[in-house]
Amino acid sequence: MSDDSKDRPDPEVLLRQIEQQERRKSQAKLKVFLGYASGVGKSYQMLDEARRRRERGEDVVVGATQSKYTPEVQRLVSEAEVIPPLERNGTKALDLEAIVRRHPGVVVIDGLAYENPPWARNPQRWMDISDILRKGISVIASVNLQYIDELKDEVEAITGKRARDGIPRSFLDSADDIVLVDCPAAGAPEEESKLSRLREMTLLIAAEVIERQLDSYLRAHGIEQTWGTHERILVCVTPKSNAVEMITSGRRNADRFHGELFVTYVRQPALSRVDQEILERNLSHARAMGAEVTVLEGLDPLDAILAFARRKGVTQIFIGHSLHEGGWRRLWSNFVNRLIRAADGVDVTIFPH
Repeated sequence: MSDDSKDRPDPEVLLRQIEQQERRKSQAKLKVFLGYASGVGKSYQMLDEARRRRERGEDVVVGATQSKYTPEVQRLVSEAEVIPPLERNGTKALDLEAIVRRHPGVVVIDGLAYENPPWARNPQRWMDISDILRKGISVIASVNLQYIDELKDEVEAITGKRARDGIPRSFLDSADDIVLVDCPAAGAPEEESKLSRLREMTLLIAAEVIERQLDSYLRAHGIEQTWGTHERILVCVTPKSNAVEMITSGRRNADRFHGELFVTYVRQPALSRVDQEILERNLSHARAMGAEVTVLEGLDPLDAILAFARRKGVTQIFIGHSLHEGGWRRLWSNFVNRLIRAADGVDVTIFPH
């Protein structure tokens, strides 16, 4: 008997495709505003879009809000028609019957990832949204990266915190439109490093959802895909950089985008024995991770790195940055700043060490 398991469709993928097809027939759409942390502006952008849609004549209501808002966001809420939640014994849930009875063109749900109280129709809010979509009502909703079930372990490893509520990745993948709410990470260096890594993960998730949407469209229209996303990531290591973290992150990014990983070291004269051993371990780790490792020569490390990046068509550069005080930090900070200014068209990600 032949093994046809490789050709057998994944049941979750099939279900998601069927739901998307049903939504297209009913013209109901799911749009998700995705952020990498609280406070990046998801609520404002989402509710501001709701305002603009109303001004264009669309029938838009708000079905769920957060408990605390800035004055700017609260103003947008006050201007909207809000369907109050059901409340029992101090717990709240979407009023599905009221939303379906009102039957607007679009309902705004601020917060996808909530566990419903025991008395609600569905255990989780994303299931409520699936019901709303099946009734032919479009949904605009928001969620943060840490609430995606399949990413909770990875986020916890970065932040030390684990979100209780969540949504399955398959639900996010079913979105017809995804908006990445992005703003630069800011704060203390340690916190900035964590936020940068969360931001990086969110960018990748959004890109993967868009890639799946395109693939679904091409398949639905019988178009053969002949291209793919191709990132070329360059990790620059030194004996003092947090090379293992950078290389691991580079490998993860390259794998997600079917790209290539390069690791380079610009040769320095008169390394100490300890630094030489650290460097060799870093380069060995890079080879074990499947990276193409190159030792560069040059009087100016910046010129050597940029020449290599141009030659290989690099799209992202990962580099370490010291958090310690002293002359080395000032010298390396100057190098990093020069690299960011000179790397025109190439994203530079900085990893504190």
